[in-house]
Amino acid sequence: MASSKTSIYAALIANLLIAVTKFIAGGISNSAAMIAEGVHSVVDTVNELFLLLGIHRSKKLADATHPFGYGKELYFWSFIVSIMIFGLGGGISIYQGIAHIIKPEELGDPTINYIVLSLSIVFEGASLIIAIKQFNQIRGTTPFWHAVIKSKDPSSFLVLFEDAAAVAGLFIVMICVYISHRFNKPYVDGVASLLVGLILVVVSAILARESRSLLMGEGVSTQTRDKICQMVEGDGHVVKVQHILSTYQSPTEVLLMLIVAFKADMDTEEINKAIDRIRDLVKAEFDLVRFVIIQPESLEHHVLWNDDKH
Repeated sequence: MASSKTSIYAALIANLLIAVTKFIAGGISNSAAMIAEGVHSVVDTVNELFLLLGIHRSKKLADATHPFGYGKELYFWSFIVSIMIFGLGGGISIYQGIAHIIKPEELGDPTINYIVLSLSIVFEGASLIIAIKQFNQIRGTTPFWHAVIKSKDPSSFLVLFEDAAAVAGLFIVMICVYISHRFNKPYVDGVASLLVGLILVVVSAILARESRSLLMGEGVSTQTRDKICQMVEGDGHVVKVQHILSTYQSPTEVLLMLIVAFKADMDTEEINKAIDRIRDLVKAEFDLVRFVIIQPESLEHHVLWNDDKH
């Protein structure tokens, strides 16, 4: 989480430094693409603040109304960030682009645009490099896309996607600003704004998909489920693990429920001791499993329940 916050702070500083200059440059040069980039930077700045808020609120201690803690606050605010990128970043940029394609405006001196865009690429590029390094430390040797899907900490890849979209958008705007002035085609400036908006919409869709999955209660992987099942069934008093239910409460906390069939000749005290032993074993092996609920159930009940389903 600390490494994620490093990339968030870097992105926040970069966006804050260039947002105002983009708006000033866009106003002086009458460039829709620059205004769209200014909106993009403002949205990214607000997004970083939302992510920091989500991280802060997710660390609140459990209480009577939230007995498993507030970890999912991070997933909620990550989802809000993806909607912000879509609605404000992508939506306004696309609107600006279409408006300036339909009704192009006379372009002003592009010199300030080139200066601001060059500085923006430096700042955003530095932020992107930091985000890539932080994400690479987290993912290790895991392939990039698989690491994004597997990650349970959206703050680790949200900033990375934001910065990548920002750098791509800046290069598109710089190329289109040059073309629009070089060939006197004012509508190309609107095309740049439209392309930036489309990039943001695609990025927001990817981020919303991942954040939604976590917010809706994503569980542990199949491999982890199988390993837990083998471990529990290795206990001499367990006949069968009948169900494994899990959900991530936060990137570092998993709620696990095991429905277990114990040997029929065990009394209540023996079952309670077995439950305590299994709970300690699972929590010792899997650091992220903070809550383990074990429910005894007869094997006959499990068979009857499955027969009823079919």
